[in-house]
Amino acid sequence: MGRKIFGTDGVRGRANVDPMTAETALALGQAVSVMFRRGGGDRHKIIIGKDTRRSGYMFENALVAGICSMGVDVLQVGPMPTPGMAFLTADMRCDAGVMISASHNPFTDNGIKFFSHDGFKLPDEFERRIEELIGNGSLASLRAPAEEVGRAQRIEDATGRYVVFLKKTFPQELTLEGLRVVLDCANGAAYKVGPTVLSELDSEVFAIGDAPNGKNINDGVGSVYPEATQAKVKELRADVGICLDGDADRCQMVDEKGNLVDGDALLALSARDMVQRGTLKGGAVVATVMSNLGLERAVEKLGLRLVRTAVGDRYVVEEMRSGGYNLGGEQSGHIVFLDHNTTGDGLMTALQTLAIMRRTGQLLSELVSDIERFPQVLVNIRVAEKRPLESLPAVQAAVSKVEKALDGRGRVLIRYSGTEPKARVMVEGEDEARVREYADQIASELKRALGGEPNT
Repeated sequence: MGRKIFGTDGVRGRANVDPMTAETALALGQAVSVMFRRGGGDRHKIIIGKDTRRSGYMFENALVAGICSMGVDVLQVGPMPTPGMAFLTADMRCDAGVMISASHNPFTDNGIKFFSHDGFKLPDEFERRIEELIGNGSLASLRAPAEEVGRAQRIEDATGRYVVFLKKTFPQELTLEGLRVVLDCANGAAYKVGPTVLSELDSEVFAIGDAPNGKNINDGVGSVYPEATQAKVKELRADVGICLDGDADRCQMVDEKGNLVDGDALLALSARDMVQRGTLKGGAVVATVMSNLGLERAVEKLGLRLVRTAVGDRYVVEEMRSGGYNLGGEQSGHIVFLDHNTTGDGLMTALQTLAIMRRTGQLLSELVSDIERFPQVLVNIRVAEKRPLESLPAVQAAVSKVEKALDGRGRVLIRYSGTEPKARVMVEGEDEARVREYADQIASELKRALGGEPNT
């Protein structure tokens, strides 16, 4: 009873270690089936996709067993980006969608996240109710009778459906003909979709990280390791590089000079473009507390507000929906174009950026040249426990001292990771050397208070 299963973005952890076990997956499949049976009708259906991790087979089969045991049918699509699953859940009129992925984490991890029938991720309250169903022992009494057990089938045209959807988000009057693009698929879920959609829009695609073997997802490639794309762009003299992560919901880009363009810069670039075309809604852009001060300044120059949320694209989307905004995202590259999709979509972000390049006739380096980035230092500390930060007086004193020194020209943020036993210290300011010194001071106090080792 009361066991916490969900983290910041669904359930995540080391594969075959609690909570990421087949037993938990089976129970989650049963619980989500109970939660999302909508309306009358004889049949209900839940769609399942995954990335390319070896453990995905285990979790997929466990989820299928759990869902079918409750009298609900299953549609299986195999490897598919997380945003593709959000689209397919709504497009195929499913009661719910399930994505098996640990995003940018190594292959030894895995995760399970859910979408409601409209393609949006579940709010905290739904996750709590699923945990209650699993914990209170009621699932056994809710299983379907033998004659009503669900059935499972594979959907063969899912990739084609998503490719068509992505192409429709690219302006019809534009083409990518003649554009040389390096695409890093992170050996993940977009290894088929990514090269297909870019080549069908007539670009010359040089794909890397497109040979998954179950163990090499995010291994030295993808948005976490953009160096591979940077080197390839310079080697091939490509016009642009695109770095996706394992489930392709985030995107970082590389300009023609080999410089990295992160999510904040891409968000600022899209905001400017949407203001110029009169398509931005709500007079604001939504970002998390981790986004750089440079994004805030760029947004203010456009006459807009930057609305900040907790870390996680789910919280960005919730704020966008409640505030009537249609552009938001994270520094890591989760960019949400709410007019098109319900979650961060790495390929869509790339397509929207390429459209701006084509529309303006400018190189990516030229488009982002005036977007300032303040020095930002992030120190990760592996901790033995996650005590409330307000209960650590020495840490609070160190933070106050740094904030006084910054004198309103920077920020300090400390938070615990939602998926790992880590505390994260972020300090931002005008002088990189001082910012690093400040971050190390706070990290040292955290280490003394909580134990563990810094990992910058």
